[in-house]
Amino acid sequence: MAITINCLPAYAQHTHLTLQELTTQPSNSRKLVIIGDGACGKTSLLSVFTLGYFPTHYVPTVFENYVTDCRVDGKSVQLALWDTAGQEDYERLRPLAYSKAHVILIGFSIDTPDSLDNVKHKWIEEATRLCAGVPTILVGLKKDLRDDPVAIEEMRKKSMRFVTAHEGEAIAREIGAKRYLECSSLSGEGVDDVFEAATRAALLTFEKSEGGGCCIVL
Repeated sequence: MAITINCLPAYAQHTHLTLQELTTQPSNSRKLVIIGDGACGKTSLLSVFTLGYFPTHYVPTVFENYVTDCRVDGKSVQLALWDTAGQEDYERLRPLAYSKAHVILIGFSIDTPDSLDNVKHKWIEEATRLCAGVPTILVGLKKDLRDDPVAIEEMRKKSMRFVTAHEGEAIAREIGAKRYLECSSLSGEGVDDVFEAATRAALLTFEKSEGGGCCIVL
């Protein structure tokens, strides 16, 4: 059956969840965790989707969470979105964010091929180890840079090239991701598609497991 998703826009709630709220989710709640290299665009994606604005300054994330109320087939769904730190300094803290996740987004930056390499060599391994069986969606971030003259010139100076959609799709197949999607948080292109796909995957995860999500044992 097709799922129609209509998430509330810019003025959606932004809140910090307590440990009790983390471990006791209401039956209509789904949890999404986004992982990937630092500065690849994860926080901008969540900010644009939930708050409606694009951050102009980069501040490394430790933990940040957002709650957005959505309507799916006429029913209210509370979508909890967990941002994580990609930097090595937070390796020991990040696993805490995975608890009771229903879907995991793995992000990489289209102008940073190394961030796609790390999807294969780091992020999918971590997600599989901590949340076995939870679906993953691979997301190519900063899609707009492919057409940005300044970014194109910077890549030329560094003798680098942008990751292609074909390369992203190939890695998605290799790691067993449910979908591969690209988006631009700056322009908004593809942002809603990412969260529609994630919500669909999260709903299916919840239906397959009465408890819902993964359990972390530290």
